[in-house]
Amino acid sequence: MPILEICAGNLQSALAAQEGGAHRIELCAALDTGGLTPSLGLIRAVRRHLSIRVNMLIRPREGDFCYDDTELAVMLDDIRLCREAGADGVAIGALNAENRLDVPKMQAMIQAAAGMDITCHRAFDFTPDPVEALDTLVALGIPRVLTSGQATSAFEGRFLLKNLVEHAAGRISIMPGAGLSARNIREMAKTTGAQEFHLSAKKKVVQPGTGNVIPGLEWGYWASDVAQIREVLESLRQ
Repeated sequence: MPILEICAGNLQSALAAQEGGAHRIELCAALDTGGLTPSLGLIRAVRRHLSIRVNMLIRPREGDFCYDDTELAVMLDDIRLCREAGADGVAIGALNAENRLDVPKMQAMIQAAAGMDITCHRAFDFTPDPVEALDTLVALGIPRVLTSGQATSAFEGRFLLKNLVEHAAGRISIMPGAGLSARNIREMAKTTGAQEFHLSAKKKVVQPGTGNVIPGLEWGYWASDVAQIREVLESLRQ
């Protein structure tokens, strides 16, 4: 049975993931910027309420994935805090000036996360040679990479994803993510041969009786939807 990971940006999404039958979440903040490391309070709340596996995104800021030593220190401390808060795993990534994987920084984060589940996040999608990057991740011992196939959506990148799954040959799990839904998940699974999938299955939540709208401070938020998650799982089962 394929594994479904929900990208959860708040407690509501995490709870929906578990209720909907997802196998794991990647907890993060600021989904509109591609995701950042969640707050310690959110991590602790999610760990108290969820029995499914909980991985944390480790990303200190928006923008590129080329980090200096001070940013690396922040990420290493975040990994330590996530471990202490009960996280099962972390999603990490770092690139050098040529957009290739920054092996020394990746090694430092892997060492900090020893014994935890590890995913390489979508920094991978900016590497100039994805096959070379995949072999580097295998050599580093990372069990999984989240990728859209270096495209705007995983569906657009499905043929590169298929090639990556074939090249991986079971040495590392290729987890497609970006723009997946019940509408395309079956074809993605069939085309790529992937066994893990990543999506948010989110809908806009607007509370009744909200006040005036101020640009940048709009009422409402996005949260994962139980019905959408169940629909995706049903499509995968078929």
